[in-house]
Amino acid sequence: MKTIDLKRRALLLAGGSLALTGPMLATAQSKYVKILVGFPAGQATDTVARLIAEKLTASTGVNHIVENKPGAGGSLAMGLLAKAPKDGSVMMLTHMSAVATTPFVIREAPYDSTKDFASAGLVGDLPFMLVCNPSMPFKTVKEMVAYAKAHPDELTNASSGNGTVSHLAMEEFKRSAGIKIRHIPYKGSSADLTDVMAGNCSMALETATSVQGFVQSGKLRLLGAGTPKRMDAPLNVATMAEQGYPDLTAATWLMFIYPAGTPKPIVQSTFDAVHKIVGDPVLAKKMVGFGCLPRLSDSPEQADAYIRTEYKKWGEVVKRSGVTPD
Repeated sequence: MKTIDLKRRALLLAGGSLALTGPMLATAQSKYVKILVGFPAGQATDTVARLIAEKLTASTGVNHIVENKPGAGGSLAMGLLAKAPKDGSVMMLTHMSAVATTPFVIREAPYDSTKDFASAGLVGDLPFMLVCNPSMPFKTVKEMVAYAKAHPDELTNASSGNGTVSHLAMEEFKRSAGIKIRHIPYKGSSADLTDVMAGNCSMALETATSVQGFVQSGKLRLLGAGTPKRMDAPLNVATMAEQGYPDLTAATWLMFIYPAGTPKPIVQSTFDAVHKIVGDPVLAKKMVGFGCLPRLSDSPEQADAYIRTEYKKWGEVVKRSGVTPD
């Protein structure tokens, strides 16, 4: 596959009748590319974005700069991207929640996930882990469920925001387990995990990337994994299915997107570059090391179709959860 080169991308004008290349295109575009991230620095999506941005910069000679725009489960950044220039100067590493769940839990989302974006392909999946404050009187999911049934509404679960996977997957779990635990939303996993460690919240369902260091240091207790099968150490813990809850799997995917209307050659060149970067065994191993499981699309068109499928699927999950728009 070809390595991306912004200085050589074709910017199609007048319905494709004229193309700019080389220096002309570089002048038409920004001298750097912004990669928007809908969460604060240090979170899983941000970590992946910075890793790939470094590789894109090295392969293109054009600086790729991560810009954090946290808020409303990623919808703030998505809204900004929808209105961004369509010249390849702004893209986003988005996540499943911002695309497929957040639009259903906020009023008048500033974008249409199925119309306002052009996908440059999947990057990977971020599996979720259920963690709690070490002072909690339980060490497994089964023990937690038993405690919650004996003490309804006493426990609390933090999430990285309304409509995120950490919120909706936990609501599905509580419903299937028949337990009552109060939900407390935050703006990102850094804030919610901080409160769990401080004892202000009982537990959280968050990405393996976010919790790994805190679990290793003993600041959080790992109860179970939301993955179909166990991950390798240091987060090798029984899955939710192994502990008697086979219906709960929790993961969010990551995908690069542009504003709709961005010329196809730009989208395709980014797809090719990311495919090559993530396909490198060395980088893939590094991603797995901090909790991101590489997964790539077959084409930009397949990724666009995947967005539509996920939007429909998770819209139904939101309705089933009973969550109403804020």
